Amino acid sequence: MKRHSTTNWMLMLSVGALLLMVVGCAAPKEDSKIPITTESETARENFLQGRDLFEKLRGQEARPFFERAIAEDPDFAMSYLFLSFVVPSAKGFWENLGKATELVDKVSQGERLWILGVEAGAHAYAMKQREMYKELVEAFPQDERAHNLLGNHYFGQEDYELAIREYHKATGINPDFSQPYNQLGYAHRFMENFDEAEDAFRKYIELIPDDPNPYDSYAELLMKTGRYDESIDQYKKALTADPNFVPSHVGIATNLNFKGNHQEAREQLQVLYDMARNDGERRAAHFATCVSYVDEGKTDAALEELGKQFALAENINDAAAMGGDLVAMGNILLEAGRIDEAAANYEKAVEVVGGSDLSEEVKDNTKRAFLFNAGRADLKKGDLDAAKTKAEEYRRRVEAVRNPFQVKLAHQLAGQIALEEKEYDRALEELQKSSLQNPYNWFRMALAFQGKGDKEKARDLCEKAAEWNALNSLNYSFMRHKASQMLESM
Repeated sequence: MKRHSTTNWMLMLSVGALLLMVVGCAAPKEDSKIPITTESETARENFLQGRDLFEKLRGQEARPFFERAIAEDPDFAMSYLFLSFVVPSAKGFWENLGKATELVDKVSQGERLWILGVEAGAHAYAMKQREMYKELVEAFPQDERAHNLLGNHYFGQEDYELAIREYHKATGINPDFSQPYNQLGYAHRFMENFDEAEDAFRKYIELIPDDPNPYDSYAELLMKTGRYDESIDQYKKALTADPNFVPSHVGIATNLNFKGNHQEAREQLQVLYDMARNDGERRAAHFATCVSYVDEGKTDAALEELGKQFALAENINDAAAMGGDLVAMGNILLEAGRIDEAAANYEKAVEVVGGSDLSEEVKDNTKRAFLFNAGRADLKKGDLDAAKTKAEEYRRRVEAVRNPFQVKLAHQLAGQIALEEKEYDRALEELQKSSLQNPYNWFRMALAFQGKGDKEKARDLCEKAAEWNALNSLNYSFMRHKASQMLESM
C-alpha cells in the first residue's frame, strides 16, 4: 500500500498541560483532536511538516523533519514513532519504535494508545491493537486521524467494510484530509467495487494534484482492470511529480511483466536501483527484479536477486529483514520443487531471528511462521502426517494470539492439505476462509472444483486467478502462468 507504503498505521498526536503552557499554540477546541506533546515549538513545527509529507506517502522527504524534531526535543515520542515508519530498514523501524515505547509514560493517554497499538500490531497482536484503537476513537471521536488509524487496522485484517466506515467518518470530519481517500480507493478495489474505487482515487487526485501518490494509486486500479498502457501513463505522471517515487517505478515494471516485456521491466527497475537514495530503495529494486524473474520462470536469477537483497540487510545485521529474505527464498525454492533447500531456508530464518536482540514477541511470531512454512514443505514432500501435525499446531498458536490474518493462513494450509488428499469439499470450505486477497487461493479453489468435476466453476475461478493483476507479488507470479496453462487445457 502504498496501500502497503502507508504502513497501515497513521498518525497519533497528543499533548499535556505542560505543552499548552510552554508552546502556547492550542487552537480552539483543540481537545477534540489528539494533540501533540513536545516542549519545543520548533520540534512541533518540524513534526507537523514531516507528518504532512508522511501522510502523502513521501517518507524519504519526511524523514529529516522527524530527525530535526528529535534533535530539538529528544523526548518527542511521536517523532520517534513516525521516524520508525520512514527509516529504510527493518532494524531502524524496531530501534525507533523501541525509543517511542520507552517514552510512553511521558506522553498523554492518546499518544500512549497510539504507540502501544503500533507495537501490538508489529508483534502480531491484532486484537490487542484493535482494542487500543477503538479506545482512541472513543476518546477522540472528532479526530479524523483516529478514525483513519482504526480504518487502517481493519484494512490490514482485510475487513474492508469496517475500514470504509471509518474512512468515511474521517473524511466527514475533514473533507480535505487526503489520506483516507487513498485507502478508500484500495478498500473498494479489493472488494471489486471498481467504480467506487475510481471515484475515491479521483477525489484523492483533486485534493493533492501536485503529489505523486494519487496518480500511482489510480495507476494500480487501471492495472488491476487490465488497462496496462493507461496504467503506465498514470505511473509516469507520478514520476513527473517525483522522479524518485519508488512505487511508480515498480508499478511500471509490473505492467511490463504482465505485457510479457520482462527485460524492459527489469531495465525500468535498474533505473530505480541507479537512483536509489538508500538501501531500502535498493532492496525494493532487488525484490521487484526478483518478482520479474519469477514471473518469467527464471528461478536461479530470482534467487540471485534475493541474495543481493539479503546482503544489504546482512551488512547492517538487520535480523528482521534477513529473516524475511530467507523465507522469500524458501518460498521460491519450494515452488521450484527444491524442497530440502526451501526447508533449510525456513530453519535458517528462525535461527537468524532467534539469535538476534529482537523482542521475544518477534521471535515467537517467527517460530509460528516456521510451522506454517515447514508444514507446506512437508506437504510438498508428500508427508501428510507431518504436514497435518504442523498445521494443527500452527492453528492452535495463532488462535491463542487472536491474529485474524494468521488464522486465515491456518485455513489456507488446511485447505492445501485437503486438496492434496482429494477431499475437495473440505478443501473449498477451508480455502474460502483463507485470505481471498491471495490469488493463489483462488487458483487452489479452481483445482478443487476441477477435482469435483465442476468444469464451469473451475474455469471461472481459474480466470479470476489468472487475471488478478497483483502489484509486485510473488504469490501471483508463482501461479499466474499455471492458471493460464490450466485455462488452455480446459
